[in-house]
Amino acid sequence: MYEIRFYRGNYRWRQKQANKDNCAAYVEHHFNASKNQAANYTLVITAYLASETSKNWGRWYANRINQEFGIPLGGKDGILVGGYNGRGNGNLKHTEMPAILLEPLFVSNPQHAEILHSEEGQDKLALILAESIIAFFPDGSKIGFSVGHKYKTSRPNDRGAMVYGGGTEADFAEIILEKAKNILEDYKPDDKTATPEIDDFPDNDIRVIKDGKEIWRHTDIDEDDEIKWDQANRILYITTN
Repeated sequence: MYEIRFYRGNYRWRQKQANKDNCAAYVEHHFNASKNQAANYTLVITAYLASETSKNWGRWYANRINQEFGIPLGGKDGILVGGYNGRGNGNLKHTEMPAILLEPLFVSNPQHAEILHSEEGQDKLALILAESIIAFFPDGSKIGFSVGHKYKTSRPNDRGAMVYGGGTEADFAEIILEKAKNILEDYKPDDKTATPEIDDFPDNDIRVIKDGKEIWRHTDIDEDDEIKWDQANRILYITTN
């Protein structure tokens, strides 16, 4: 009933490919991490201009994680629109369909990591994702899946945060998505239509404009990088994650 397609490359490329494939929905799977091992909430990010369907879908998913694992809701009712000061928005903003970025657990939290390392926990996470897709897209359709951090052209070795007890964020995200795919699919994908080529390049450069003229540009930016402006000292900090 569902055809699941995994997309690789930089995040813009993945979204544009999903658009060309006429996917009905798009999911990018991440996990959260913090220096504070007690950090404990579940969250779904939507783009700044996300549809109400995206927001309602994200809330549904976050609330099911809350009910199943007893993890408190982060953001506003489990939703963070636009991401962390814009971080996460670039992962979704090019989609032409409902799209969500999942952060159900903190991989730095030992209790959350225990869930993630268990077959039962993985199966529950995959089932919740599959059920959310069935609930919001019941007619069956192409669904785009994206493994956060992994398979990027710009940072091919990126795997996201380290998981407490072993493993990486991206590898566990891929496990969950593969399990969700198996739940949703009962037929083989139809690849008869060729996808047109799309230039793959980052589009979130940082620019400095003075009196209408560009005087500085930094191009080595990835959507997973953290960008902070220190107003007091007038310093822009870019941290590669």
